[in-house]
Amino acid sequence: MITTNPGGKMAEEKNLSDACNGCQEALNRLFTMYSPQLERMINLRLDSRLRARVSAEDILQETYCKVFERLKDFCKNQSVPFHIWLRVQTAEQLISSRRYHLGIKKRSADVEVSIGRSNMPQVDTASIARQLIGKFTSPTQAALRSEIQEAVQLALNGMDAIDREIIVLRHFEHLTNNEAAMLLGLQKATASKRYISALKRLQLIMRAGGGD
Repeated sequence: MITTNPGGKMAEEKNLSDACNGCQEALNRLFTMYSPQLERMINLRLDSRLRARVSAEDILQETYCKVFERLKDFCKNQSVPFHIWLRVQTAEQLISSRRYHLGIKKRSADVEVSIGRSNMPQVDTASIARQLIGKFTSPTQAALRSEIQEAVQLALNGMDAIDREIIVLRHFEHLTNNEAAMLLGLQKATASKRYISALKRLQLIMRAGGGD
């Protein structure tokens, strides 16, 4: 989970203060602290057409350069926690890389979802369904997985993009409700309600298909 423990929080605050005062080593420590979570996000969202050309490490390196350039602006107006801001920078770099390598000049509504004041590459619904089925069905239900996965994918396709995003943020990126709400520009209560509603919808489909 991205949220740090109390000791880690104190270390983050000290490193952030030092980084804002021009200490690049402190920024390096901060970036290293969150790199595993950022890499997980990248691997979930990296366009399949780019995997032979671009790696998660490439995106992280490019993100670091952007973070280094934009850190002063963040330090002047810390409207969100550093790790949330860092994640937004990574998302923007993912989108930039996809546009550059695939020759896409404008935002594509079918592969991006608005998150607050930014956009995020969406995770393919087939991938979400496949991972959910693998996570919540037992080996003895293997014969049913294909049928359940198809039903789950259809349900995901019928969901609002934000509801799908909440599932991804909470289940696969392990963000808290508060963090997901902040990223999506929602009130905490609204994010929680939409998350519960989306889960119930999926649970009904999986139970109907024999899932646990």
